[in-house]
Amino acid sequence: MGLPTLPRSPRPAAARPRPGLRSALRAAAIAGAVALTAAPAARAEGPVSTPAARAEISTAAPACRVRPDQVRLSEPLPRVAERLVRGEPLKIVAFGSSSTFGLGATDPSRTYPSRLQAELQTLYPKSAITVVNKGVNGNETRDEMLRFDRDVMAEKPDLVIWQVGTNTLLNRHDMWPVFLDVREGVRRVRTVGGEVVLMNPQYSPRVLERPDYSAMIDLVAVAGNELRVGLFDRFALMKSWAEVEHMPFSTFVTADGLHMNDWAYGCIAHGLAVAIAGSTTRTMASH
Repeated sequence: MGLPTLPRSPRPAAARPRPGLRSALRAAAIAGAVALTAAPAARAEGPVSTPAARAEISTAAPACRVRPDQVRLSEPLPRVAERLVRGEPLKIVAFGSSSTFGLGATDPSRTYPSRLQAELQTLYPKSAITVVNKGVNGNETRDEMLRFDRDVMAEKPDLVIWQVGTNTLLNRHDMWPVFLDVREGVRRVRTVGGEVVLMNPQYSPRVLERPDYSAMIDLVAVAGNELRVGLFDRFALMKSWAEVEHMPFSTFVTADGLHMNDWAYGCIAHGLAVAIAGSTTRTMASH
């Protein structure tokens, strides 16, 4: 079930959500919950038998192809752009759960935050780029808000890349608090002049098993639109690997059917670097 396209609030940092927004999101979540009542809940971080779990992991590494239009951010990142163009230090906090921590990667250097730092440093050698990995396995946004001050605000980030939604979806929890938590987190980051990019769930067998997965994808998109923050559409990018490039899941998902592998983390990092570089170029061209 999809959510309606809503106009943006003019002042999102202080605005209260319109009455229709909450009811629409709740309706989507309820519809998905009804469809799931007969199915047992799966743990968000545990392995499960899926087609991907039974498939052999592909040993051939395909090329990572990312078109700029696939990852174009809907909102500018003026602070990030200014610091990169001036050659000033840039700190990014990668915030989220196991996809951020890097579960499924063979080494910490192959997680998306590590790869993103390397890619951005190559693109902007005059800036000292730091990407701090603050992913915790199994976290939902409600858990992340408990550590937000310590793991995000204390770092004084220029940019927060916040990966949200997967564990709430897999645990069959109410989706509405995700919107509320993201809204509060964005408000806090903006008080110190930081910027936010949201990252939605991954395209993987265990996510697709949930009848209401599209409601979560829509919720994250609505949150980005309402709060005027960029959305990195990880779901759509990964879906293109399967449906456009015809890659089997075993090429980019580990044997648990959920987490990304080294290649996928690297390609997601490349996509983020392309998105940030594109945003920087557009921002400076508009001045």
